Amino acid sequence: MSATRRTVLGTALAGPLLGHLAGTAAGADKNDRFGTISEGWVEVRWTPQAQAQLDRFQATVQAIAPARLIEDEAGTAIRFPVRTATGDPALTNLPKAQGSGRLDGGVVVRTPMGEFRVTELESVLESGQTSGRCAVNGAQTSMQSLFICGAGEGRLVAQPVPAGQPLKVRISDVPLRPTPESLSAFTTAFGAPAVTTDTVMAYVTGEGVYTPPGR
Repeated sequence: MSATRRTVLGTALAGPLLGHLAGTAAGADKNDRFGTISEGWVEVRWTPQAQAQLDRFQATVQAIAPARLIEDEAGTAIRFPVRTATGDPALTNLPKAQGSGRLDGGVVVRTPMGEFRVTELESVLESGQTSGRCAVNGAQTSMQSLFICGAGEGRLVAQPVPAGQPLKVRISDVPLRPTPESLSAFTTAFGAPAVTTDTVMAYVTGEGVYTPPGR
């Protein structure tokens, strides 16, 4: 298998795992607009449509600690601790959320074509789209415009606190849909996928303590 196909396969199979909590789990440079997240985690639960793509490659998924695999009546998910995070959660207008961040742990995807260890997961959310970087079997790779993040479709819970004080935030069931760019990369490597830009590939839930900038 060529390096290009290997990289795209690793990214495609791990794609739902590159989802990021919309703006509340974020790790770029701190500035006057961005606060920080502590005590955070992100859980990515992939949909039957995403599972069908894994089944297409006869793939199995295992978490790399400290991430952990969750299997229950609702399906399968992986929960990642947030290592570092900054962003603007835009609590009063979720579609405007932005930021970037890094998750701890990773995922192992095993297929008949080989084993793919996906680690060093990072993502950026801006203008409603996520892009991602990760290491696949130790080799760095990145993909721009990976998912459309439906932050406005998620459910937000934030404990009331005085203005400017840290607050605990939880956002759940944020849908991730593939972008034309990610579908094009998949098609180039493997042929047309059985999903479209309207297909929800995963739902993201995350929680953490958001500290506004200047605190």
